[in-house]
Amino acid sequence: MKNNINRINNYKNIAKEFKEEGQLLKALKFYKKAYNLEGGKADIELLIDMALFFDELGDTQGAEEKYREVIAVDPYESRGYYGLGVLYDDKGDNLKAIEYYDKAIEIDPYYDRAYFFLANIYDEIGEKKKAVELYEKAIELNENDFWSYINLGSIYEDMDKNELALAMMDKGLKLAPNHYIAMFNKGVIYKKLGDMEKAKKFYRLSIEENIYYPYSFLNLSIIYKEEKEYGKAVEIISKGIVHNEDTSVLYYNRACFYVHLNKTEKALRDIIKAAELSPSLEQYIKDDDELDPIKELEAYKIMFGSHTLDKKK
Repeated sequence: MKNNINRINNYKNIAKEFKEEGQLLKALKFYKKAYNLEGGKADIELLIDMALFFDELGDTQGAEEKYREVIAVDPYESRGYYGLGVLYDDKGDNLKAIEYYDKAIEIDPYYDRAYFFLANIYDEIGEKKKAVELYEKAIELNENDFWSYINLGSIYEDMDKNELALAMMDKGLKLAPNHYIAMFNKGVIYKKLGDMEKAKKFYRLSIEENIYYPYSFLNLSIIYKEEKEYGKAVEIISKGIVHNEDTSVLYYNRACFYVHLNKTEKALRDIIKAAELSPSLEQYIKDDDELDPIKELEAYKIMFGSHTLDKKK
């Protein structure tokens, strides 16, 4: 049996090496070799490695089978329940995911990742207070958990606890200085508080750190639109489009800015592009009074139908 344990470990290590090299079929071959040896089906570390491997391959059924084998070997192995929680979480089955995350926490009250993902589900289903409790617990267990601070701050902002929200973003930034999401969120909060200069500052900092995050460009440009600096708004959002050319909301909003500048042809081109990228925007376009100046253009009528008929509907 001792020789088998050594062989199982050797096969596991070989499988991991092939996995790291991207040779997935060879990795799977050696995982199976280890699994089929005497004692392999009872090796929890092997079963968890295989479950994670199947999950990465997109084989959720294979992953679930291995996690259930883990629990069959040891009903008190929290990682088996956590793994099932993650699988059901990814499927969008919140009730099952909550059940398995709860079980993982019941077995291991120090399982910070289980608290984190459980908090995320409660946030998504609108149970903000429960989500706050769980994120706070995740932070208590791991004070270097960047995303718990950021997500908790976002919930506080939703709850209009804006000073607490800023405090959470600052704690996140201490762990990951200049992280674009934390700075973007600070921009959101400062705009909500009416401090437009600070909002602009943090949106610009977010852009400096990640030009491929379109919403920093969008939100910054909207501030200038609200200040009626339409040319500046166009300048900023156009830079966003250069780096995020498939983001429909950028074209949509630039079209609105162009309307205010009486550049109806450019506005129409952007609206057509936005609709091509996201067909679901078409009804918003028809209902948006801000776009009325382009709705009598012949090209608009060809693309979207008669504006007059839309209004009657």
